[in-house]
Amino acid sequence: MAARKATVTRDTLETQITVSVNLDGSGKTAFDTGIPFLEHMLDQVARHGMVDLDIKANGDLHIDDHHTVEDIGITLGQAVAQAVGDKKGILRYGHAYVPLDEALSRVVIDFSGRPGVVFQVPFTRSSVGGFDVDLFMEFFQGFVNHALVTLHVDNLRGDNSHHQIETVFKAFGRALRMALTADPRMEGIMPSTKGVL
Repeated sequence: MAARKATVTRDTLETQITVSVNLDGSGKTAFDTGIPFLEHMLDQVARHGMVDLDIKANGDLHIDDHHTVEDIGITLGQAVAQAVGDKKGILRYGHAYVPLDEALSRVVIDFSGRPGVVFQVPFTRSSVGGFDVDLFMEFFQGFVNHALVTLHVDNLRGDNSHHQIETVFKAFGRALRMALTADPRMEGIMPSTKGVL
């Protein structure tokens, strides 16, 4: 496969964001978003997904984190879609279960070309480290809308909100890694009976 890298910039009145991604990386990261807890979660995606992520964001954090978190999801989705290319030869589907102490989450992804997200995470607290946990849905909604993937996120159990969301992001990284893996038996072949994704 050719190098699967992309850099995308999103510039709006609310945020200025640049995301660089290498889907065949080693888990290297560089973040400058002003949102430490989101950076901690994105680091999980990179390290467990074996993708390199460089994300710089300047957003209207004086209002709240909403626009910046959503737009990072959008821009990351655009970068992944650009980097993955025509999808020929990839496994397409990925799934992972990840535990952390009492918490257990499952994430399933399909590079289907059809955006959709089911997010079933019954958080036990409304914020972690000052971060509004409702914004994680906004992040994933932005991502799937622009990566053109179907994503199912289920926290199966957990009492600690930090553990709940960390298992989600680790599982997301693992599922992403599986779906993007090259299948030697499918080299040059579109993984769809339609012939297009």
